[in-house]
Amino acid sequence: MKPIKIVIVDDHEVTRVGLRTLLSRKDRITVVGEGASIKEAVETACRLHPDVVLMDVRLPDGNGVDACRAIRDSCPATRVLFLTSYQDDEAVLAAVIGGAAGYLLKHVNADALAQAIYAVAAGQSILDPAITQPLLTRIRLEKEAASESSRTTLSAQQQRVLALVAEGKTNKEIGLSLDLSDKTVKNYVRFIFQKLKVTRRAQAAAYFTRDSFSEYPTGLQPLQEKIKNR
Repeated sequence: MKPIKIVIVDDHEVTRVGLRTLLSRKDRITVVGEGASIKEAVETACRLHPDVVLMDVRLPDGNGVDACRAIRDSCPATRVLFLTSYQDDEAVLAAVIGGAAGYLLKHVNADALAQAIYAVAAGQSILDPAITQPLLTRIRLEKEAASESSRTTLSAQQQRVLALVAEGKTNKEIGLSLDLSDKTVKNYVRFIFQKLKVTRRAQAAAYFTRDSFSEYPTGLQPLQEKIKNR
């Protein structure tokens, strides 16, 4: 099998020397160049066309994710594997979005690093186990929050109807207040109940009251007036 050409990018010379020494002992891995900045990373990658760029996220002239994007744009066949001590969800997400093939923390051992390089060179993606679960948890929570936000977001007209439901108005009274037919009001109420996941008018009113006091501590009237005047 052909050798895997590697470029190492890290602003610490000791780290680069250590990685070069370590990787030179591994089968099929050949370090062909080094860099200490975004500029050097992009220039070296474009000149040598390595299979993998092993790079830190933090570099003196900017974020390694920017270098990753530039490398991927100029050398689509080159894969970028981040090796960093920077354990942060935002950095991981930015790296993935930026086109990185992997993200490892520097506590990884030599064998695991070599296996990650082999995998990335073969077209696979790698994420350090230490950050996988926190990241998946964050993604799940954000998805749930987005779902909740979508579920509870009502249009202006729906909010007007809900405000009148909270006042104890009947569908007919709501229709007269908003110049709507009984059937239209009934459809609005049914849709609001579905969005709020409630089955009774009292539950919808309780939701409105809770939401109103969180935004308007002085009571319901200011919010109701705001909704009616939209």
